Amino acid sequence: MRLLVLGAAAGGGYPQWNCLCETCRLFWEGDERVRPSSQSSIAVTADGEHWLLLNASPDLRQQIMHLRPMRPSETGAASRGARRASPIASVLITNGDVDHTAGLLTLREKQDFTLYATGGVHDIIAANPVFQVLDPNHVPKEKVAVGEPFEAAPGLVAELFSVPGKVPLYLETETVDVGEESEMTVGVKLTAHGRTIYYIPGCAHVPDRLRARVAGADALLFDGTVFVDEEMKNAGVGVKTGRRMGHMPISDEGGSLHAFDDANIARRIYIHINNTNPILVDGSDEKRIVEAAGWQVAYDGMDLSL
Repeated sequence: MRLLVLGAAAGGGYPQWNCLCETCRLFWEGDERVRPSSQSSIAVTADGEHWLLLNASPDLRQQIMHLRPMRPSETGAASRGARRASPIASVLITNGDVDHTAGLLTLREKQDFTLYATGGVHDIIAANPVFQVLDPNHVPKEKVAVGEPFEAAPGLVAELFSVPGKVPLYLETETVDVGEESEMTVGVKLTAHGRTIYYIPGCAHVPDRLRARVAGADALLFDGTVFVDEEMKNAGVGVKTGRRMGHMPISDEGGSLHAFDDANIARRIYIHINNTNPILVDGSDEKRIVEAAGWQVAYDGMDLSL
């Protein structure tokens, strides 16, 4: 099983186009300790040819251009004389956030792939008429139930499970249930050739049952949005805490830094990293802290072969 990190950043990417927070300012000033990062997405394959895309970032076209395995392939359809072909065989959406769905519009060019999501997330997509550009003759939409494994790409089995989260920002009402577990925010278990990866880009907290679920995995890619809960406020760019946004902090009491210490996970990787998060800075105290605790920080182009 091979996994590529297409984008490691949270919504807005790094640097965010309009941001002058301390971390973004480093990039604008040309500091060599930071590198740009596009919005969160990964791709996984079990056969090296057919890839499952997990979340369709607004930066998807850029990600395809930068990563050779995602480019139009000379194998498969192209070898039979077709002028259009893609190694992306399927797309799985974990929630209805803009930074996980907007990239579907990039995939509107009469290309065959299967779109997987829970019923609730499919309903969100169907309610927005702009997504009708996805021709149903080329893009079948498959509803996936939580807890039911399915073959998401040849040889690659996926299983969805609910994690604590919330509805997308644009669907919030006056009362927001942060931390609810439903089909609107899910993690993904991926298995192939006896290996297991968990992908959880958004999570409000880690209950014991989640910790038990991921125990013994070969790799865990987990929500690393903010380092501390008040990060947005401290940076002067927002008023919401990480937890209010449905993302548990890395540090602080009850953070994710040590939440999986006893879970016997071979590789723990932070992904979906906000532009304000100092773990984006090589050599920062915060990055040294997460690395000392056994975590890696994802970056665009990161390649895991298991």
